[in-house]
Amino acid sequence: MNDRRRLPPLATLTPFEAAARLESFTLAAAELGLTQAAVSKQVRALERDLGTALFERRNRAVFLTEEGRRLGRIVGAALSDIGEAAGKLRGGTRSGEVVLFCQLCEAFYWLMPRLSRFHRLHPDVELRVASSTRPIVDAEGPFDVAIQTSGRRHGSFPLAFTASDEIFPVCSPHYIERKALPLALADLRKQALLSHRVVPQDWIDWDGWLAEVGSAVRVGAHDGRAFDSYPLVLQAAVSGQGIALGWRRTVETLLKEGALIRPCRESVVRPAEISVFTAHGAGRSRAEVAALLAWLKEELAG
Repeated sequence: MNDRRRLPPLATLTPFEAAARLESFTLAAAELGLTQAAVSKQVRALERDLGTALFERRNRAVFLTEEGRRLGRIVGAALSDIGEAAGKLRGGTRSGEVVLFCQLCEAFYWLMPRLSRFHRLHPDVELRVASSTRPIVDAEGPFDVAIQTSGRRHGSFPLAFTASDEIFPVCSPHYIERKALPLALADLRKQALLSHRVVPQDWIDWDGWLAEVGSAVRVGAHDGRAFDSYPLVLQAAVSGQGIALGWRRTVETLLKEGALIRPCRESVVRPAEISVFTAHGAGRSRAEVAALLAWLKEELAG
């Protein structure tokens, strides 16, 4: 028999779920209309009840423990199921619509050229794309499925699957004379290197890439340009301002069109560079979500 006495204090679950999903007490407090102190108090009460830490608290930031991430997925799915059932009772359930949250560059360069195939296969599914340069924990609205680079913050959103990608330098053919190609890695020190700098640094940058190709060359804060958005980095490369790191799935069309070239032979293949997530409970009962996940898995496998 189900023993209700095993349940943790129910008042702690909503603040915990929001903090786990957003990986931030501050953002959870703003979403719930509470103070940060109130969210922190409820999370600590839940941790005391369970006898385990759900978050690591470091440098005025919080990070989910493995136990916290696992519980966040369970609590998030349960609250999502309750919300879905309540929506049906209110008559407010969406019919045939699915929302895909996607990083802006992938949405523009990878997803859009392929969407016609999805619409031909699933003409009855209304797919709405929400694009952003921010990670899924900062999404401004609800979504059903999300695609982002694997190293970015994802809170307690369930992982559906991962896909590979390849990373290599790219630049405009007008930036460098073709006769000078391919560049040796040591020659990168002489070039204007375009970087995507964010805090936390959840994208690989030049020194990390050089280390992964096995090079002793390091460029550090070299003579280059830093941007806080990868779409800006890519546009700067297309306009001939320097050399950027390109993700194959994002830049393949630009390479085919000749807007970009590969100045170096070296590349890094990452088997799980792209992650596809679902919202809590999104893939368990809706056929349109299952159809989108299956289509994305096939497209990303190609």
